[in-house]
Amino acid sequence: MLTLHHLENSRSQRILWLLEELGVEYRIKRYKRDAKTGLAPPELLAVHPLGKSPVITDGDLTIAESGAIVEYLVGNYEDGRLLPAARTPERLAYTYWLHYAEGSFMPLMIVSLILHRIETAPMPFFIKPVAKGIAAKVHASYLDHNVKRNLDFMESSPQKSTWFCGNEMTAADIQMSFAVEAAEVRTNLSTNYPSLAAFLVKIRALPAYQAALERGGPYQLMGGNPAR
Repeated sequence: MLTLHHLENSRSQRILWLLEELGVEYRIKRYKRDAKTGLAPPELLAVHPLGKSPVITDGDLTIAESGAIVEYLVGNYEDGRLLPAARTPERLAYTYWLHYAEGSFMPLMIVSLILHRIETAPMPFFIKPVAKGIAAKVHASYLDHNVKRNLDFMESSPQKSTWFCGNEMTAADIQMSFAVEAAEVRTNLSTNYPSLAAFLVKIRALPAYQAALERGGPYQLMGGNPAR
């Protein structure tokens, strides 16, 4: 049976949602983050050499990386609802957003998280101004304008159609969900990006999304508010 190795408050939550959407029979093995570091526990190293989540095992196969997992699940268990037809504009958009989430947007969110931890970490008083000064320079010279440019771009997509790839929900929307939820922690989506805020309201009302929360447990990203 397929097993999802699920790390709390992580990208594996969207894999849970995808499994629920597909109606796949699966087991879930939960892992807790280290209370001090917030990192994944060493037990995940026994599943995959990088010790990260999400990871799935399906028979003799072990598959890591969210995009690879989504492609595997859609390729083997999809029933025609979550993958646009080949050689259509929707399929091209699907491929783009599937890779954009982790390839373009999430690295910015990781940098933002690291800077936040630097800015708020306990340290000697004479070091703190230096650390905050470095963080401020990274924000001003690189991070803030790149995040805004990407959020403006993401905001424009749901304005043009119901979902990221057209008028039907696809697995790319599930992949993008983590990116939009990460953005929600960083900015006021309702005020600044209403289409992205509406996207989150819409997906959180879906039965499969709610079922994934029940299976996975409380879900809270990057110091933000719990999803339930």
